[in-house]
Amino acid sequence: MNQNRIRSICIVGGGTAGWMTAAACAKIFGNKGEVSVTLVESDDIGIIGVGEATIPQMRMFNSLLGIDEDEFVRETKGSFKFGIQFVDWGRLGTSYFHPFGSYGIPMEGVPFHHFWLKLHLAGEAPSPDPWNLQCTAAARGKFMRGINAGPKSLLNDIAYAYHFDAGLYAQYLRRYSEARGIKRQEGKIVDVVQRGEDGFIEAVVLESGTRVEAELFIDCSGFRGLLIEQTLKTGYIDWSHWLPCDRAIAVPCESVSEITPYTRSTARAAGWQWRIPLQHRIGNGHVFSSGFISDDEAAETLLANLDGKPLADPRVVPFKTGHRRKFWNKNVVALGLASGFMEPLESTSIWLVQSAIGRLMAMFPDRTFSQANIDRFNRLLITEYEQIRDFLILHYKASERSDSPFWDYCRNMDVPDRLTEKMVLFQEMGRCFRDNEELFTEPSWLAVMFGQGITPRAYDPMADLLSMEETRSRLEQIRTAVHNSAEYMPTHNQFIRDNCAA
Repeated sequence: MNQNRIRSICIVGGGTAGWMTAAACAKIFGNKGEVSVTLVESDDIGIIGVGEATIPQMRMFNSLLGIDEDEFVRETKGSFKFGIQFVDWGRLGTSYFHPFGSYGIPMEGVPFHHFWLKLHLAGEAPSPDPWNLQCTAAARGKFMRGINAGPKSLLNDIAYAYHFDAGLYAQYLRRYSEARGIKRQEGKIVDVVQRGEDGFIEAVVLESGTRVEAELFIDCSGFRGLLIEQTLKTGYIDWSHWLPCDRAIAVPCESVSEITPYTRSTARAAGWQWRIPLQHRIGNGHVFSSGFISDDEAAETLLANLDGKPLADPRVVPFKTGHRRKFWNKNVVALGLASGFMEPLESTSIWLVQSAIGRLMAMFPDRTFSQANIDRFNRLLITEYEQIRDFLILHYKASERSDSPFWDYCRNMDVPDRLTEKMVLFQEMGRCFRDNEELFTEPSWLAVMFGQGITPRAYDPMADLLSMEETRSRLEQIRTAVHNSAEYMPTHNQFIRDNCAA
């Protein structure tokens, strides 16, 4: 048995990141008593808890914890999500849908979208949406989970995600974690004790004088990065020149319509506005660049574009897009906002926490804290952040809007070489590639690049393995199957009423 096994973990900060980490520890270490896990948080320190939108990988995390989906949605007053609708991003007056799930099916070993593109460039099939189940169902306000509907049915496996109240989710995970042996320590940290010989964190000291010692510390303290930055001075890589939005204003409002099974992102003159529909309210926010609009103007824009009456005063949250130079430094691992920030344009915040937790558990240290292990962890997370960053930059760079200085800046800015390559490949021959298991797959790149107005000049010549007549026939069969599958679904509201109403 390894005599250097980690025996104690301290999670600094609660919120979604802290309690997701605690829940994962509870599931893995359980009540065996071999590893003690303490989460330190203060009721006096607020969390950035708003309506949260996710991607389908969230289902995997909850499933690994053994959480019942209907109970989770009910307890968090959540709803379901088939993708994101983008309004006014490519040009004013346009919209497109970035769905979960694929378009059609590959044929003759060639990605489906090239056969669609073949028709599109011939003046037919203006949009790929009719060949995607999530696009088609979302437009009709429909939703259901996958069922066993027979061989080759599109209803067998349906990709979807959630909207939920982040504060309620943290409370839910707290109950889950404490029931499985995680200790919560109330209190505000006033001092951090470091080991003299190597600077490793030894303990945190609370206002009450209580000293919490541990061998591994997980920093979930939010933007301030109490351990990773304020104590260890790790440094930060700033991506503001590519992603110029640096502030968000959030406000919930009353629901006045059916609960849409998708998130909406509407581009504004100096940023964009999110809309996240929950069972009891709608979460809204305006992400913007302070270099192009004031807080007051941004708040005015947000309040003028709500579905219903505001339920709170607008709250301003400053941020800087980027990440710590190291996610893991000495015996501290930073998660959530303490590790970095990617604006919620593609609902990746929860995934980045989930991904880091998974990597930490797969590369869990002992008390020697192997530097090679730490270096690999950091390299993998930096790569993941950069890949997501490029996908977010695409939304700004590919816009054709020229109605404000903000969009002029975005349209004309230089972008990372990898993103330039992806855009050129798509523009020339409609080719989309997923690099090294990056989060966003080919259908995602297709949805955003075509949705924002990049039309390829040609398609993959291998698509000519099928004649035009055969291509039309097969695409019509697939389109009909997608349409019929969407029609079979109940409405989103009905599904919630029948299964998981709060």
